[in-house]
Amino acid sequence: MIDPTTDNAGTTGDPGPARASLEALRAEIAKAVVGQDPAVTGLVVALLCRGHVLLEGVPGVAKTLLVRALASALELDTKRVQFTPDLMPSDVTGSLVYDTRSAEFSFQPGPVFTNLLLADEINRTPPKTQASLLEAMEERQVTVDGTPRLLPDPFLVAATQNPVEYEGTYPLPEAQLDRFLLKLTIPLPSRQDEIDVLTRHAEGFNPRDLRAAGVRPVAGPADLEAARAAVAKTTISPEITAYVVDICRATRESPSLTLGVSPRGATALLATSRAWAWLTGRDYVIPDDVKALALPTLRHRVQLRPEAEMEGVTADSVINAILAHVPVPR
Repeated sequence: MIDPTTDNAGTTGDPGPARASLEALRAEIAKAVVGQDPAVTGLVVALLCRGHVLLEGVPGVAKTLLVRALASALELDTKRVQFTPDLMPSDVTGSLVYDTRSAEFSFQPGPVFTNLLLADEINRTPPKTQASLLEAMEERQVTVDGTPRLLPDPFLVAATQNPVEYEGTYPLPEAQLDRFLLKLTIPLPSRQDEIDVLTRHAEGFNPRDLRAAGVRPVAGPADLEAARAAVAKTTISPEITAYVVDICRATRESPSLTLGVSPRGATALLATSRAWAWLTGRDYVIPDDVKALALPTLRHRVQLRPEAEMEGVTADSVINAILAHVPVPR
């Protein structure tokens, strides 16, 4: 699991304005959301890697509030779509509309044309509408009536979902899951965190008015661009690359899994480890960076055997066992 308190031994010194601005996101979001530092860090990693994030948790654990707070702390355009059983693909991507005055069809952009799209409760809509995001997430464009239309840059989908065993949910297909860089689980808060949440509400905190809570933009597109350029210069040794490959290959050989991590997943783990190394102040990747990002990067890319699932085995437990057995480079 991502640990925001990781020791920064071996840092490169001055974090620079780009890293400082992204680190400031944590403090801004903490004004609205209590005790979700790993999820906040995961969202920042996704921004650095040009990836998308799936947030899973039971209703009422501030998944939507977390993304809204991130949007408020960034100088980025943002839109929200509430996914429902009757939502159509064109409600997300946009459609051609007939203009009676010009007697021509014109394209009306959907909410996907934004920098940060909050796809709320994505697994409450049927697979056909879920699939409407596939092209947008992978190609960063939308094709309507044969014409491709580019999406803005940066572009990130932050989707929330309830656990699949909840009534009225449609499990996301493997192809859709694989488009998410990270799957972050949002746990129930600890007792002290829950006390802090209730204390804030008793003092007048309104989750619908983040500006009143003091959340202000602390980073923007220029900061992201500078940070991504710095991440691209972070060194990855051949031993670390081989370590990532060995972890992913071990998932394909696990007797508990019917589906292991694909090469796309291995590429994702390398990218997230690199971003995490830079965020913690290093210009090189170490094995601990890979271990820190293995669960959120890989848990949604594997599929359990039914018999293993019945025995209480989870994707996280399988990945943790693999991390414990794959030799660590020195």
